[in-house]
Amino acid sequence: MPRKKKPVIEYRHYSLPLNFPILLLSGERWKISDIKSDHLHFHNHLEIGICHSDSGFMEIKGESVPFQAGDVTFIPRYLPHTTYSSPNTASRWSYLFFSPEDLFRYSFKGTYHNFEPNLQMLKGMNCIVNKENHPKVHTLATSVVEELKQQNTHYRESAYGLLLSLYIELLRIHSMHTPLADQEIEQNVKGDFVISPVLEYITKNYMRPITIDFLADLCHLSPTHFRRKFHEMMGTSPLDFLNSTRIEEACKQLKLTNDSILSISEQVGFQSISSFNRCFSKLMGMSPKQWRKGVQLEAQSANASILEFTGWI
Repeated sequence: MPRKKKPVIEYRHYSLPLNFPILLLSGERWKISDIKSDHLHFHNHLEIGICHSDSGFMEIKGESVPFQAGDVTFIPRYLPHTTYSSPNTASRWSYLFFSPEDLFRYSFKGTYHNFEPNLQMLKGMNCIVNKENHPKVHTLATSVVEELKQQNTHYRESAYGLLLSLYIELLRIHSMHTPLADQEIEQNVKGDFVISPVLEYITKNYMRPITIDFLADLCHLSPTHFRRKFHEMMGTSPLDFLNSTRIEEACKQLKLTNDSILSISEQVGFQSISSFNRCFSKLMGMSPKQWRKGVQLEAQSANASILEFTGWI
């Protein structure tokens, strides 16, 4: 009997505009085909989608969940999924990407406490919010999109406040659902995305000293098995993923603060300025000093670049 083909997992890295922590993808190009893909994908930022037309299905955690025009989708980062439209249609979407810690950090300073759903407790059917059942969610989501598209006076402040309200409303909806039993949670972790605890940990603790043994232990894997599994799913090594996360945070600090390069390198977790400079130059194509000078001379483009890594599970 032939072995079941393993699905492809694509990691999509979205770089948010450095001067505003929300990315909008919208327009005619964001239409979803009716061809079901064998590829799943996940992002480094949380995704909120608004379906503007037609209907279809999302594959989330092994569930096939229907959607229709007016629905709002809520996809936490590192959650593999894919979307396809009903036969002979091409549903049109707008997408908002952001990181919850950035959203709350600037609003509530030190009072941010893990305002993010637990991936292992999440059910696919709860990731799609129906307009009829939750009209407030639809109104808030479409209002954020319109503010970012029209860019009227003070649109950033308005979009930011609306997104805060939208995100809290979505968290309230998710909190109403009963968590899975511990045994079921463990089974989902193994079956769906065994390295998700590591991705979540690195996102929130990139500035700390981190060892491979510690990361492997988070996944209940041996270091050798963990390295192999991580590379299969991410297309890169755990260390390279950690360093790319640190460099992305360093870019924010270089853009938004006057802190010294040495101070920033220490803030994002590098043990020496030489290793920081070497890693920064490898990923960004120039030194931190040159990069900072460049963004000071010209406005940062609002168009985010997307890097894709493809792996197998």
